Amino acid sequence: MDQHNTTENFESQALTDHLRELRSCLIVTFIAVFAGFGLSYAYIRPIGSWFFKPLVDVLPEGTSLIFTSYQEGFFFT
Repeated sequence: MDQHNTTENFESQALTDHLRELRSCLIVTFIAVFAGFGLSYAYIRPIGSWFFKPLVDVLPEGTSLIFTSYQEGFFFT
């Protein structure tokens, strides 16, 4: 696609066209973020296990992780 042609198309659009395009991009972005959050929340335990595995491997035997905030213990217990 030609850079000059793209610039002309961008400049010739009305403000409402720009706002419609922005709205559609925001909707798609929101759906993608929500889907990613839902997918990662569905697999929170495997993700947490993978994330903490290097730390758990070097902990002394008979010890465990201590969480410093309420939500950490809720998600990874």
